[in-house]
Amino acid sequence: MTNMNPKKCPMPSRDPKERRMDFEEVALGYTYEMAIEEAKRCFACKHKPCRSKCPVGIDIPAFLERLASEDIKGAYEIISQSSTLPAICGRVCPQESQCESACIRGIKGESVAIGRLERFVADYYREHYNETPEKAESNGKKVAVIGSGPSGLTAAGDLAKLGYEVTVFEALHTPGGVLVYGIPEFRLPKAIVKEEIDKLYAMGVKIETNVIVGKTITVDELFEEGYSAVYIAGGAGLPSFMNIKGESLNGVYSANEYLTRINLMKAYLPDSKTPIKKSKRVAVVGGGNVAMDAARSAIRLGAEAVYIIYRRGMEELPARNEEIEHAHEEGVIFRTLTAPVEILGDENGNVCGIKCIHMELGEPDESGRRRPVPVEGSEYVREVDTVIMAIGTSPNPLIKSTTPGLEVNRRGCIVTDGEDGKTSREGVYAGGDAVTGAATVILAMGAGKSAAKAIDNYLKNL
Repeated sequence: MTNMNPKKCPMPSRDPKERRMDFEEVALGYTYEMAIEEAKRCFACKHKPCRSKCPVGIDIPAFLERLASEDIKGAYEIISQSSTLPAICGRVCPQESQCESACIRGIKGESVAIGRLERFVADYYREHYNETPEKAESNGKKVAVIGSGPSGLTAAGDLAKLGYEVTVFEALHTPGGVLVYGIPEFRLPKAIVKEEIDKLYAMGVKIETNVIVGKTITVDELFEEGYSAVYIAGGAGLPSFMNIKGESLNGVYSANEYLTRINLMKAYLPDSKTPIKKSKRVAVVGGGNVAMDAARSAIRLGAEAVYIIYRRGMEELPARNEEIEHAHEEGVIFRTLTAPVEILGDENGNVCGIKCIHMELGEPDESGRRRPVPVEGSEYVREVDTVIMAIGTSPNPLIKSTTPGLEVNRRGCIVTDGEDGKTSREGVYAGGDAVTGAATVILAMGAGKSAAKAIDNYLKNL
């Protein structure tokens, strides 16, 4: 029987006073009973609008129907036909702007909690079944994947299922890309990332770490070593700055560096060999999910006050509502309609303050959003000892500079021919943040799936 409750089941979470003291996961996940009842809210629409809004094409009504009938293994099998990383997507993907935004239950109430149910199914399967994937028979062709983030891992998994001998080249010492260096433990436990990657190993995927393509080895050399195609999924790890006075002071971080030190190098542990400043007052510039991650991490490192400084209003914050709510609950202070104009330093070159100016929203810009305009004479100084810049990233220029004939645009993103990821170089494909700039995990995965299919078609016709 359909559950006609107009509201989705709330997600249980840890008490803010406790969770702000550690890096353990905040959201606790649905219980068995919660998940079954929430799945029964699905109307099983004929046109499946939720599926059309899923970048990897999961048959959402089908997996919800299996879940509602308590066939959780069957639900997982449906999800895994389309998604290589369900436990990850269920935690970090912005379902509210994708599959859930198309749910007809949202017309007169709240949409079905598709993301939370995907997480439940993946976690339940891991805890109760966790069967090892089968390794496909090799077709004798080798494909190189550059980058072990969500796009690279998805492409690698799909290609391995088709029998290709896939090797993933990762620049860092641990595979996972942004999943391990960018997203904090309290949002995405690294043990879950490792378990998802272990499934790829079981499928025959090889991962070589500490390999910087463009320096350790080039794309041309990969072809010389017998790879028939290359998929570039190196992400967008080059941080952006505002180019204001004081950005070179001690105590100014890019969010990329700050989060990498914490997430990958475990700088918050007492015995960590990776230093990070123990700040008292922190300003985080930006309003996206990365800004929320940095601010919430600073709280957990013991900061007395953490400010989000964002030039537009609360309604325009690009971060997920859930992340904004959690940041509020944990004590992050929001200073919107505010922009930094200078970072101030003391006589020793350390950050001691940030000069800001109030903003107001003017006419819409080219993106359609109202342009923030400075309010003359409204400058003020806020005392801080750390500033974290979370205003975006772009692709690392190393691969493009060492791959002749690879076309890039003015932002440094690799240019591709449509959704299949084909680049200007024969046999070279690209996708994810390396093509779009910083985006979401699920969009990167969708690009990986499309590229894997295109690579398969290309190699079959060689």
